[in-house]
Amino acid sequence: MTSSKQQQNELTAFIHKTECYLDQVVQHGNDQELFIASYLQGHFAVEAGQSQVQQMTQVKQLAALMEISLTAAFSHQELTTDDQQQVLSLWQTLQSG
Repeated sequence: MTSSKQQQNELTAFIHKTECYLDQVVQHGNDQELFIASYLQGHFAVEAGQSQVQQMTQVKQLAALMEISLTAAFSHQELTTDDQQQVLSLWQTLQSG
């Protein structure tokens, strides 16, 4: 069984790795990649902060916050369907990486 401390370390490492990846895209991506990464980065920054405020310890808890946040944004038609799919694809890639 995974300890709470180990899960917290995994969450902290995931947040750091995700932030670094998104920063790299912002610095080196094309216009569309920049747009998608910046959009995801905005949601991620808010929800990563919430995960710390709520003293979450698991990546899956942060992932649930992100799903809620993105679903709410998409329901307000903040992005085109294609852009939504690209954001979700990038988020899935980050979770599996």
